[in-house]
Amino acid sequence: MAYIIAEPCIDTKDTACVDACPVDCIHPKKDEPEYETEVMLYIEPDECIDCGACVPVCPVEAIFEADDLPEQWADFAERNAAYYQK
Repeated sequence: MAYIIAEPCIDTKDTACVDACPVDCIHPKKDEPEYETEVMLYIEPDECIDCGACVPVCPVEAIFEADDLPEQWADFAERNAAYYQK
């Protein structure tokens, strides 16, 4: 079960989670072209190993385990997956 980045990340894009991820599954990174145009970061659901290393370093508490994603942000599960289906 992957982790999901939700609404608090919008227009924040703090990359502490990128640095904490041991499998490099959070994008876009600052050096990727999409970083400037995307409003938030996304976790690759097929690559995420469910370690949770990203959760405590997120300064806006935007990262949730899929089962714990608050109902008001349920659509962010699809948004995260859709980013990787481009």
